[in-house]
Amino acid sequence: MLDYSEPVAKLIDEFKRLPGIGGKSAQRLAFHVLRRPQNEVEAFANALRDVKARIVFCSVCNNLTDVDPCLYCTNPKRDRSQICIVEEPYNLVSIEKTRSFRGLYHILHGSLSPLRGIGPDDLMLNNLITRLRPENNDGIEIAEIIIATNPTTEGEATANYIARLLKPLDMKVTRIAMGMPVGSDLEFVDEVTMDKALANRHEM
Repeated sequence: MLDYSEPVAKLIDEFKRLPGIGGKSAQRLAFHVLRRPQNEVEAFANALRDVKARIVFCSVCNNLTDVDPCLYCTNPKRDRSQICIVEEPYNLVSIEKTRSFRGLYHILHGSLSPLRGIGPDDLMLNNLITRLRPENNDGIEIAEIIIATNPTTEGEATANYIARLLKPLDMKVTRIAMGMPVGSDLEFVDEVTMDKALANRHEM
Protein backbone atom coordinates (compact mmCIF):
# COMPACT_ATOMS: atom_id res chain seq x y z
CA MET A 1 0.00 0.00 0.00
CA LEU A 2 3.01 2.30 -0.46
CA ASP A 3 1.32 3.88 -3.50
CA TYR A 4 -1.45 5.36 -1.34
CA SER A 5 -1.46 7.91 1.45
CA GLU A 6 -1.71 6.45 4.95
CA PRO A 7 -5.46 7.14 5.50
CA VAL A 8 -6.37 5.51 2.17
CA ALA A 9 -4.07 2.54 2.82
CA LYS A 10 -5.66 2.04 6.25
CA LEU A 11 -9.17 2.14 4.76
CA ILE A 12 -8.21 -0.44 2.13
CA ASP A 13 -6.73 -2.67 4.85
CA GLU A 14 -9.96 -2.44 6.87
CA PHE A 15 -12.10 -3.36 3.87
CA LYS A 16 -9.81 -6.35 3.21
CA ARG A 17 -10.77 -7.69 6.63
CA LEU A 18 -14.36 -8.19 5.43
CA PRO A 19 -15.27 -11.73 4.29
CA GLY A 20 -15.03 -12.22 0.54
CA ILE A 21 -13.22 -8.92 -0.04
CA GLY A 22 -9.80 -9.16 -1.70
CA GLY A 23 -7.27 -6.45 -2.45
CA LYS A 24 -8.87 -5.16 -5.65
CA SER A 25 -12.38 -5.12 -4.19
CA ALA A 26 -11.05 -3.31 -1.11
CA GLN A 27 -9.47 -0.65 -3.31
CA ARG A 28 -12.70 -0.15 -5.26
CA LEU A 29 -14.69 0.22 -2.03
CA ALA A 30 -12.17 2.67 -0.58
CA PHE A 31 -12.25 4.89 -3.65
CA HIS A 32 -16.06 4.65 -3.77
CA VAL A 33 -16.11 6.04 -0.22
CA LEU A 34 -13.72 8.82 -1.21
CA ARG A 35 -16.02 9.85 -4.07
CA ARG A 36 -19.16 10.01 -1.92
CA PRO A 37 -20.38 13.28 -0.34
CA GLN A 38 -19.36 13.93 3.27
CA ASN A 39 -22.92 13.47 4.60
CA GLU A 40 -23.20 9.99 3.02
CA VAL A 41 -19.88 8.90 4.49
CA GLU A 42 -20.90 10.17 7.92
CA ALA A 43 -24.24 8.33 7.64
CA PHE A 44 -22.32 5.14 6.78
CA ALA A 45 -19.95 5.59 9.73
CA ASN A 46 -22.88 6.32 12.07
CA ALA A 47 -24.67 3.17 10.89
CA LEU A 48 -21.58 1.11 11.73
CA ARG A 49 -21.31 2.68 15.19
CA ASP A 50 -25.06 2.34 15.80
CA VAL A 51 -25.20 -1.35 14.93
CA LYS A 52 -22.30 -2.12 17.30
CA ALA A 53 -23.82 -0.03 20.10
CA ARG A 54 -27.44 -1.23 19.87
CA ILE A 55 -27.45 -4.80 18.55
CA VAL A 56 -27.14 -7.59 21.13
CA PHE A 57 -27.66 -11.35 21.26
CA CYS A 58 -31.15 -12.46 22.26
CA SER A 59 -30.77 -14.11 25.68
CA VAL A 60 -33.15 -16.90 24.60
CA CYS A 61 -32.32 -17.83 20.99
CA ASN A 62 -29.06 -15.90 20.30
CA ASN A 63 -30.60 -13.95 17.40
CA LEU A 64 -29.19 -10.49 16.68
CA THR A 65 -31.67 -7.97 18.02
CA ASP A 66 -32.11 -4.47 19.41
CA VAL A 67 -34.63 -5.73 22.00
CA ASP A 68 -34.07 -8.64 24.39
CA PRO A 69 -35.73 -11.12 24.12
CA CYS A 70 -36.11 -10.76 20.34
CA LEU A 71 -39.39 -10.33 18.45
CA TYR A 72 -39.55 -14.04 17.51
CA CYS A 73 -39.17 -15.24 21.10
CA THR A 74 -41.81 -12.82 22.43
CA ASN A 75 -44.35 -13.34 19.62
CA PRO A 76 -47.37 -15.11 21.20
CA LYS A 77 -48.41 -16.47 17.78
CA ARG A 78 -45.25 -18.59 17.41
CA ASP A 79 -45.49 -22.34 18.10
CA ARG A 80 -43.37 -22.80 21.23
CA SER A 81 -43.36 -26.61 20.88
CA GLN A 82 -40.98 -26.47 17.88
CA ILE A 83 -37.42 -25.13 17.81
CA CYS A 84 -35.42 -24.86 14.60
CA ILE A 85 -31.63 -24.75 15.00
CA VAL A 86 -29.70 -22.78 12.38
CA GLU A 87 -26.08 -21.73 12.00
CA GLU A 88 -26.44 -17.99 11.36
CA PRO A 89 -29.10 -15.26 11.74
CA TYR A 90 -29.45 -14.93 7.95
CA ASN A 91 -30.40 -18.65 7.79
CA LEU A 92 -33.42 -17.74 9.96
CA VAL A 93 -34.45 -15.17 7.34
CA SER A 94 -34.31 -17.84 4.58
CA ILE A 95 -36.67 -20.08 6.56
CA GLU A 96 -39.02 -17.23 7.43
CA LYS A 97 -39.44 -16.45 3.70
CA THR A 98 -41.22 -19.80 3.24
CA ARG A 99 -43.99 -18.70 5.66
CA SER A 100 -44.43 -22.40 6.51
CA PHE A 101 -42.54 -22.57 9.81
CA ARG A 102 -44.17 -20.89 12.81
CA GLY A 103 -42.00 -22.23 15.61
CA LEU A 104 -39.05 -20.71 17.47
CA TYR A 105 -35.36 -20.61 16.57
CA HIS A 106 -31.96 -21.23 18.09
CA ILE A 107 -28.95 -19.65 16.37
CA LEU A 108 -25.51 -21.24 16.83
CA HIS A 109 -23.43 -18.50 15.20
CA GLY A 110 -21.19 -21.00 13.45
CA SER A 111 -20.62 -24.70 12.83
CA LEU A 112 -18.13 -27.29 14.04
CA SER A 113 -14.88 -27.13 12.10
CA PRO A 114 -11.81 -28.83 13.59
CA LEU A 115 -9.67 -27.50 10.72
CA ARG A 116 -10.54 -23.92 11.73
CA GLY A 117 -10.30 -24.71 15.43
CA ILE A 118 -14.06 -24.34 16.05
CA GLY A 119 -15.35 -26.81 18.62
CA PRO A 120 -18.63 -27.24 20.56
CA ASP A 121 -17.59 -24.61 23.13
CA ASP A 122 -17.34 -22.02 20.34
CA LEU A 123 -21.01 -22.48 19.36
CA MET A 124 -23.91 -20.92 21.23
CA LEU A 125 -25.25 -24.18 22.63
CA ASN A 126 -25.10 -23.50 26.37
CA ASN A 127 -28.59 -21.98 26.58
CA LEU A 128 -30.22 -24.60 24.32
CA ILE A 129 -30.68 -27.35 26.94
CA THR A 130 -31.99 -24.82 29.48
CA ARG A 131 -34.74 -23.53 27.20
CA LEU A 132 -35.97 -27.06 26.43
CA ARG A 133 -37.40 -27.39 29.95
CA PRO A 134 -41.16 -26.56 30.05
CA GLU A 135 -40.65 -24.18 32.98
CA ASN A 136 -38.39 -22.09 30.76
CA ASN A 137 -40.77 -22.29 27.78
CA ASP A 138 -44.03 -20.88 29.19
CA GLY A 139 -44.89 -24.36 30.51
CA ILE A 140 -44.99 -25.86 26.99
CA GLU A 141 -43.32 -29.20 26.22
CA ILE A 142 -41.00 -29.25 23.22
CA ALA A 143 -42.46 -31.62 20.62
CA GLU A 144 -39.72 -31.36 17.99
CA ILE A 145 -36.22 -30.01 17.45
CA ILE A 146 -35.48 -29.31 13.77
CA ILE A 147 -31.81 -29.15 12.85
CA ALA A 148 -31.40 -26.88 9.81
CA THR A 149 -27.64 -26.55 9.57
CA ASN A 150 -26.08 -26.15 6.12
CA PRO A 151 -25.64 -29.26 3.93
CA THR A 152 -21.84 -29.04 4.15
CA THR A 153 -19.28 -31.21 5.95
CA GLU A 154 -19.26 -28.75 8.86
CA GLY A 155 -23.06 -28.50 8.89
CA GLU A 156 -23.46 -32.28 8.93
CA ALA A 157 -20.91 -32.65 11.74
CA THR A 158 -22.77 -29.99 13.74
CA ALA A 159 -26.14 -31.68 13.13
CA ASN A 160 -24.81 -35.07 14.25
CA TYR A 161 -23.22 -33.55 17.37
CA ILE A 162 -26.47 -31.82 18.38
CA ALA A 163 -28.49 -34.99 17.71
CA ARG A 164 -26.19 -36.95 20.04
CA LEU A 165 -26.37 -34.16 22.62
CA LEU A 166 -30.18 -34.24 22.65
CA LYS A 167 -30.60 -38.05 22.47
CA PRO A 168 -30.58 -38.56 26.30
CA LEU A 169 -33.49 -36.09 26.56
CA ASP A 170 -35.72 -38.46 24.57
CA MET A 171 -36.95 -35.70 22.25
CA LYS A 172 -37.96 -35.91 18.61
CA VAL A 173 -34.98 -34.55 16.65
CA THR A 174 -35.34 -34.10 12.88
CA ARG A 175 -32.99 -32.90 10.14
CA ILE A 176 -34.26 -30.88 7.18
CA ALA A 177 -34.36 -32.92 3.98
CA MET A 178 -31.57 -32.27 1.54
CA GLY A 179 -33.76 -30.67 -1.10
CA MET A 180 -30.79 -28.53 -2.06
CA PRO A 181 -27.34 -29.16 -3.53
CA VAL A 182 -24.74 -30.48 -1.09
CA GLY A 183 -22.14 -27.81 -0.52
CA SER A 184 -24.60 -24.95 -0.94
CA ASP A 185 -25.47 -22.37 1.71
CA LEU A 186 -28.94 -21.68 3.16
CA GLU A 187 -28.41 -17.98 2.52
CA PHE A 188 -28.74 -18.58 -1.25
CA VAL A 189 -31.60 -21.10 -1.24
CA ASP A 190 -34.88 -20.01 -2.83
CA GLU A 191 -38.20 -20.16 -0.96
CA VAL A 192 -39.57 -23.20 -2.82
CA THR A 193 -36.47 -25.33 -2.20
CA MET A 194 -36.40 -24.31 1.47
CA ASP A 195 -40.12 -25.08 1.82
CA LYS A 196 -39.58 -28.58 0.37
CA ALA A 197 -36.56 -29.16 2.61
CA LEU A 198 -38.60 -28.27 5.70
CA ALA A 199 -41.59 -30.37 4.61
CA ASN A 200 -39.42 -33.47 3.96
CA ARG A 201 -37.32 -33.34 7.12
CA HIS A 202 -36.53 -36.67 8.76
CA GLU A 203 -35.96 -37.90 12.26
CA MET A 204 -32.34 -38.47 13.37
